[in-house]
Amino acid sequence: MPAPHDLTALDLLKAYKSKKLSPVDVVDDVIAHINAWEPALKALYAADFEGARRAAKASAARWKKGKPAGALDGVPITIKENIASKGVPVPLGTAATTLVPAAADAPPTARVREAGAIILAKTTMPDYGMLSSGLSSFHPLTRNPWDLSKNPGGSSSGAGAAAAAGYGPLHIGTDIGGSVRLPAGWCGIFGLKPSLGRIPIDPPYVGRVAGPMTRTVQDAALLMSVLSQPDARDHMSLPPARIAWTKLERDVKGLKIGLQLDAGFGLPLDGEIQAAVEAAAKQFAKAGAKVTAMKPILAREIFDGLDNFWRARAWDDIVRLPPETRVKILPFIASWARKALQLSSVDVIRGFNRVMEMRKLAAAACAPYDYVLSPTAPIPAFAAELPCPTNDSSRPLEHVGFTVLWNMSEQPAASINCGYTKAGLPIGLQIVGHRFDDLGVLQLSRWYEARRPAQHPWPSPP
Repeated sequence: MPAPHDLTALDLLKAYKSKKLSPVDVVDDVIAHINAWEPALKALYAADFEGARRAAKASAARWKKGKPAGALDGVPITIKENIASKGVPVPLGTAATTLVPAAADAPPTARVREAGAIILAKTTMPDYGMLSSGLSSFHPLTRNPWDLSKNPGGSSSGAGAAAAAGYGPLHIGTDIGGSVRLPAGWCGIFGLKPSLGRIPIDPPYVGRVAGPMTRTVQDAALLMSVLSQPDARDHMSLPPARIAWTKLERDVKGLKIGLQLDAGFGLPLDGEIQAAVEAAAKQFAKAGAKVTAMKPILAREIFDGLDNFWRARAWDDIVRLPPETRVKILPFIASWARKALQLSSVDVIRGFNRVMEMRKLAAAACAPYDYVLSPTAPIPAFAAELPCPTNDSSRPLEHVGFTVLWNMSEQPAASINCGYTKAGLPIGLQIVGHRFDDLGVLQLSRWYEARRPAQHPWPSPP
């Protein structure tokens, strides 16, 4: 049997049931593994290892009686720090936040706690979640375990790094423009951005979702079965639905699949990434799917409008802060947001209206297809110290062209590893479904996972 920190959630649950492993032994092993990694990786915030050990003892007692508390009893988990846990401050990645203990668990935290999961720690993020980077004014620099000189991506940077490094099997991130999928792609794990409202979250916002980040599709499906349960605090959530989350077997024969290799704006597609994604598409085609090339969906002016709206929204948050607090924000983020001062009110409204244009474009582009394949990102993981690939606050989001559209259109989209660069960096394949077809995206992801090229061993602590 592999070391406990390398076991999937499903493996752990089977081992608990058969009494081959105890949650106490597993948590001790995972914590030891984290302690070996964390000085170099810096993926965690507010670790509570003693609390985790107490929870593991309680879980072990329940398993001994044959009465687990729920679907995740005894399984270690981390939660992104912007998803509140009662009693833990929520810094939002920035030193400008006044640290006040959260009054209650946010919906995702509440669901996994009810299901018996053992919360090890929160995971890091950049300032206000507005970077695809592990750079933060509050947290230490988070790095990519595949290559410590590289970025894990973001804004769910700590979650992506933790999953790849083996900090337990389950991790929860959030995504408003690619923040689950980009770190999933660059860290070689699986990440699902579900349909908007599928996982209740508080506070809800346009395009913002929580999603599972795991090493396997099956573990993500298991986590979805817990996270998708209703919570009245999310006034944008979908009606409760009975979804057979763990029924992942399906055939791809006859499916109509679009292949998108040009986002319509942003950084050019790296050749190694294009080759890996095309190879994945060929596997679907060989199995009987009809794969057709798609034209670009977005255009520069449409995305720039959304960027303008995001700048204005961020500046509205920043300008409320006292000057002595405002200067604590990561300068790159402050510079990006400050450009909102050059916008008129009409510019801002036009920017927000681009969301509806994106929805229309996405619906039209996807209408001929059952699913869409694309790269998750146009480039491999970039330098750890950079806030974004361009290192330019006037063009900070040139790498989100393949991901951001599906947030605005509310469609489910996943990233799954489909290969490696010559330098050994993971390459993400994005699988997109129609709105509400979260299970279908998981099923296609699982189909590909079982047939993709052999995976490299997971990285080990330095």
